[in-house]
Amino acid sequence: MKILSDYHVHTSFSGDCNIPPETMIQRAIDRGIRHLCLTDHMDYDYEESGVCFEFDPKEYFRRLLVMKEQFADQIDLAIGVELGLQPYLSKKHHNLVFSNPFDFVLGSIHLVHSRDPFFSSYFEGRSEQEAFLEYFECILQNLQAYSNFDVFGHLDYVVRYGPNKNRNYSCHTYRELLDEILRALIKKDIGLEVNTGGYKYGLKAPNPCPEIICRYRELGGRIITLGSDTHVPDYLAYEFDRAAELLKACGFRSYFIFHNRKAEEIGFA
Repeated sequence: MKILSDYHVHTSFSGDCNIPPETMIQRAIDRGIRHLCLTDHMDYDYEESGVCFEFDPKEYFRRLLVMKEQFADQIDLAIGVELGLQPYLSKKHHNLVFSNPFDFVLGSIHLVHSRDPFFSSYFEGRSEQEAFLEYFECILQNLQAYSNFDVFGHLDYVVRYGPNKNRNYSCHTYRELLDEILRALIKKDIGLEVNTGGYKYGLKAPNPCPEIICRYRELGGRIITLGSDTHVPDYLAYEFDRAAELLKACGFRSYFIFHNRKAEEIGFA
């Protein structure tokens, strides 16, 4: 089994990346990736680090549409965005998504009540379990507030940055809440991302963890995308063979890509 699409990739349009899109695309071609989606950050009101996680959509499409045509005979390039979900931003998200011809919209949560678990301050003064719980509760709040996106990204992102990472983490502790989240995704026809950044961060598992991926399948979920969440070319399609074996063990036989916000199923090669 082999996965030939990477649907979570950042470029210099993201505030935390300095790699030009041309470089990322060419490296993907060199690595034999057939379907690539650039999903640069659009996190409105991000104030944690002083980094701006917003880009100019007009400039984004001006440059990427040229590249889409330039590399058309070498790679299927999709133009996406990673929306940083916060409940009160629903109107801004709506305006962005409906004003631009994105192929793919990835919804993710980086800020929980204005705090990013990437920073240790998110965990200060409380237990890891309390910090994880707040993150999962925030996911449900966001799904209730806004759901016009195609796939939910790195569902247990919070675990990457916990003081003990996933050493004490069991998704069964949050089973009822996670089931509610997964059922909401399925009902709204929103897919689940398998994000291999977890491997890079030393978790020995993707985000979300294998138990959540298998539970999504058990509940009737079918739309899966694969994303490396990379900000450097060397991590394109990182550990995708490993992720493919995990998906097979969970009962999946295919994954999805998107064009014009429409899902297209691809069987494992």
